[in-house]
Amino acid sequence: MTEIVRDQTMAPAELPVAATGRDFRVPFGLALGALACVAPLFLGNYPLHAIIIALIFLLPAHGLNLLQGYTGLLSLAQAAFFGIGAYTSALLAVHFGTPFYLNFLAAGLVTGAIAAPLGIPALRLRTTSFVMCTLGFVIIGQAIAKNWISLTRGDMGLAGIPKPYFALGPASFTVSGTVAFYYLTLVIAALATLAVYLIVRSPAGRNMIAIRENETLAESVGIPTWHYKLVVFMISAAFAGLGGSLYAHYLTVVSPLTFQMYYSTTMLIIVLGGGAGTISGVIFGSLLFVGLTEALRVAPELRMIAYGFFLLGLVFWFPSGFAPLIGRFWSFLEKRK
Repeated sequence: MTEIVRDQTMAPAELPVAATGRDFRVPFGLALGALACVAPLFLGNYPLHAIIIALIFLLPAHGLNLLQGYTGLLSLAQAAFFGIGAYTSALLAVHFGTPFYLNFLAAGLVTGAIAAPLGIPALRLRTTSFVMCTLGFVIIGQAIAKNWISLTRGDMGLAGIPKPYFALGPASFTVSGTVAFYYLTLVIAALATLAVYLIVRSPAGRNMIAIRENETLAESVGIPTWHYKLVVFMISAAFAGLGGSLYAHYLTVVSPLTFQMYYSTTMLIIVLGGGAGTISGVIFGSLLFVGLTEALRVAPELRMIAYGFFLLGLVFWFPSGFAPLIGRFWSFLEKRK
């Protein structure tokens, strides 16, 4: 019975591949990866900066996609966990001088650990109440960052965060410059995407989809739905914390603005606009929506108006995001084969 639920609840974008046994995403992904590796040869610093920001936001978007796209829980808390990860990494780097990889891992672990006691009561709520509760996490996080001055320096923020520093035995080096940081972010984003892919393709991933489709039925066939939701909530928070760590080391400054609601809405737009429940859709959404906001900076007076009209067009013409369009693209490749 459990297997029947799992088979019937596969994401629509995955069905064409499953039907033929041919998965064109891997070779296509490898081709895009090769193109990304040589991108600095053709792009200037500003386009690379836009891609870096998009790849940083891809991490919390992946986490939100696991929670909302695959488990069916809409959360606005990603900005809170993004900020916690940024501050964790910044505090370790500024006060203890620890290398980047330790700060990065600590940001994910601390954020995931903080998410556990927050998720235990929140996940017992339903729909709208859960969304409002996660919004409260963002407000509380920003208030703590503003008022715990002895730790966070309040509105002055933490400045002078060092660029990523690696100490490997006698060898050590610092990632400085846009190109170097681009490659670091690209590697981390690729590893995060691989991790999400493995989670989704595992039996746990199929159980997550079953919970999304019908939680009551999933529970009736023996899936511990509440425990799954708590673990996914923690993993989602950890991904946001990792993104916050990268963000802090890239900008070299963090402030209470890191907790702003704008970041949560950006991550939500990436997931819903790209295609909730699809990995390729979230990657596309991150590059499109974050890249679009950066590109529109050339017209600051019209930037938000143009962005708003773009979102309205998305809602009317692509109500399910770009996932169906991407699915048709995979089907086209399949037929060409």
